[in-house]
Amino acid sequence: MNAIALDFHWISVISAILLVVQVPAVGLLLSRLAKGPTRHPPIEPQAATPDLLGKVSIVVPTLNEADRLTPCLQGLSRQSYEVREILVVDSDSQDGTPDLVKAAGAKDPRFRLKNDDPLPPGWVGRPWALHNGFLASSDRSRWILGIDADTQPAPGLVAGLVRTAEAEGYDVVSLSPRFILKYPGELLLQPALLLTLVYRFGPTGTPSGETRVMANGQCFLARRSVLEKLEGYVSAKGSFCDDVTLARYAASRGFKVGFLDGAKVLKVRMYEGARETWEEWGRSLDLKDAATPGQTWRDVGFLFAVQALPLPLFLTGILLFLFGVSNDSLLLRGLLGLNGFLVLIRFALCGAIVSSYDLSQARVPGLFWLSPIADPLAAFRIFLSARRMPKQWRGRVYLN
Repeated sequence: MNAIALDFHWISVISAILLVVQVPAVGLLLSRLAKGPTRHPPIEPQAATPDLLGKVSIVVPTLNEADRLTPCLQGLSRQSYEVREILVVDSDSQDGTPDLVKAAGAKDPRFRLKNDDPLPPGWVGRPWALHNGFLASSDRSRWILGIDADTQPAPGLVAGLVRTAEAEGYDVVSLSPRFILKYPGELLLQPALLLTLVYRFGPTGTPSGETRVMANGQCFLARRSVLEKLEGYVSAKGSFCDDVTLARYAASRGFKVGFLDGAKVLKVRMYEGARETWEEWGRSLDLKDAATPGQTWRDVGFLFAVQALPLPLFLTGILLFLFGVSNDSLLLRGLLGLNGFLVLIRFALCGAIVSSYDLSQARVPGLFWLSPIADPLAAFRIFLSARRMPKQWRGRVYLN
């Protein structure tokens, strides 16, 4: 009997500690998610009008992208006369990427291939290529649009984005895409990783303070005059999340920065399977390059409290009650109720984000709805990434 009483005591103590940690975190989460119903509507594709003529220079950084570049080039070629030029800045690709760009240029003279200079010390490859593209772009373009090689732009993307930016006074604005998922592992893992961003920063299209600004470099639009004042990409030169780093720097300088829903105008096939998603996307999702160490680790703790622990704690609590281990523990009942509520929220969020996914090519699309079971792995991946700087990125090795 004494042993059983001791077990009850420790269950209550642990439940109390977890409640003390989780209750404030849940309050913070709800305050962020509550912004969802009033978020900015998704960007709509629009036809170009004469006032947009030649306003945009597009910069596409590439390094061995031959296997996935073609849909991007095709999508960009379908943009209208608002696009003055499309600069593909290549970092010495060895897989035929330059040939694809030259072939596109033979059909559409707006395409230009530029080889960037050797990577200088202190720079990461992607911001270096974007910086080179910005410097080489026409000074007659009022907007610079960075587009990643794995994207699939829809007709009307650029016109719709620029029209929105000008109408609402944005200086920097980026879009979240519609993700194309195919394989079972990524159907479970990728949405769980995406939700780590929603939990930390709120839904796309909602306002945030300058230190919580989100951005996506896959489609990143900036006024040319603003980039000139920011010295191009210099502020993000050593960042593996250069998009967020640059956006937060712009916000700190007083410029209006937005992160909007682009699911209607932009698709992306980021990685092939769960392993690539874990290794490649997981390296930068902690966003430590754009935050203080304190902010990074507070976010990690927050994710464990509201995303990683709820499902395991809820299932554990159910088992304890089923086996009669602690039927009289009010603290355990409170913990069970709180985490059941968090599990319910998480499954509901699957419905909220499903429009951000193209599941038409998925082999087992129903697995998307089971992605909450991968939440502990997603939070653990953020923890691992927060502990160390990447040493490899997109075929490059970084010594420091």
